[in-house]
Amino acid sequence: MDRYLMNDLVAWRDARRRKPLVLNGARQVGKTWLLKEFGRTQFEKLAYVSLDSNTAARALFDSDFDVRRIIDGLSLLTNIRIEPGNTLIVLDEVQSVPKAITALKYFCEEAPEYAVSAAGSLLGISAAEGSGFPVGKVDCLDLYPLSFREFLDATGDGMLRELLDSGDSVSVNAFKEKSIEALRRYCVVGGMPAVVEEFVESGDCRAARRLQSQILQDYERDFSKHIPMRLYARVREVWESIPAHLSHENKKFVFGRVREGARAKDFEEALVWLSQAGLIHKVPRVTKPGVPLSAYDDHKAFKVFLSDVGLLGAMSGLEPTSIVEGDVVFTEFKGALAEQYVCQQLISDCGMRPYYWSAENSSGEIDFLIQDNGRTHAIEVKAEENLQAKSLRAFKSKNPEVTAVRFSLSGYREQDWMRNVPLYAMGVHRLWTAS
Repeated sequence: MDRYLMNDLVAWRDARRRKPLVLNGARQVGKTWLLKEFGRTQFEKLAYVSLDSNTAARALFDSDFDVRRIIDGLSLLTNIRIEPGNTLIVLDEVQSVPKAITALKYFCEEAPEYAVSAAGSLLGISAAEGSGFPVGKVDCLDLYPLSFREFLDATGDGMLRELLDSGDSVSVNAFKEKSIEALRRYCVVGGMPAVVEEFVESGDCRAARRLQSQILQDYERDFSKHIPMRLYARVREVWESIPAHLSHENKKFVFGRVREGARAKDFEEALVWLSQAGLIHKVPRVTKPGVPLSAYDDHKAFKVFLSDVGLLGAMSGLEPTSIVEGDVVFTEFKGALAEQYVCQQLISDCGMRPYYWSAENSSGEIDFLIQDNGRTHAIEVKAEENLQAKSLRAFKSKNPEVTAVRFSLSGYREQDWMRNVPLYAMGVHRLWTAS
């Protein structure tokens, strides 16, 4: 399975001022597999240790932070003679041993010649809680579920992905039907690696859906294992409310939909926990399309999406076969899957931070705003081929400096004030970000 983050890992390996690497990501997005594959293909030797169940490995970090002693111990545990330059050290499930996270600081300061990597879930929470997270002493990368382009490679549609990557608008339009068919499959299967692997092996959407349900159950078990009891019920309430929020035409997160009479202060901490665990994407509202967008963050208004479009379908109880065989993926559920898909690709494939805009006293709204190379792009998502774009046109007329982009099922074309980009081609962001 080709993960595009491998290129960033290779760049980290070759960096002149390399620090220990922390690979962040939600549980089951493939962090362990990727680091092992990185060590297998890009180093002579791989020294892998899981700290979750290895008592001897955990004990290495109990007494002090003597880096040489720790390296000797890891060599003995893995039966690999760890050497600078040719060995990748992987500390997996590092969140289970907070002192191992702290030890990364000493690797950075006292043994920078060693290639040390760490992976685990809930590392964002460890950093936020101040539990010895070595801020400024580590390099961090984020791993997300497979993007649509990675999904095409994994499911045998690599040639289609290459065609889309070419950015040739004539070719992109010519293979519209094939691309939409692949996009339907992606919206059902999503990008969780185990689910994609199951689908590749069986071709069965229902089997993929069963595995998604299992992943959701595993997440909920994590709630009871890792969340303080005072927060547990609130995290579950927020988590279970997300499909209902996205089923509304106005997808703004409303605390009253979580629990009648609820206020922001009741659930803010629960939202922070889910975000830091990598399970949700929080998309803030901005008051204007200024530069930088972060300076105009409303703070009080936002949307919430899941980390994976397939998991959203599973949580919502959408029938997988009806999505694959028809246009329901694009028309029902108030276009939620289409917006979820766009949000996910903006973050994972385009490396962008999305915001949205809505008028103070009217129904006007722009689904997403992003900035790239100093330019602001206003994005409207259309879940079908109905291409009316009144809000986008009005926004563009009031803010002529922004680039107007519509993602829809229609083919690529440029108008005098807007570009229409097929949903399946949005990962090729030069199609819509180029001047």
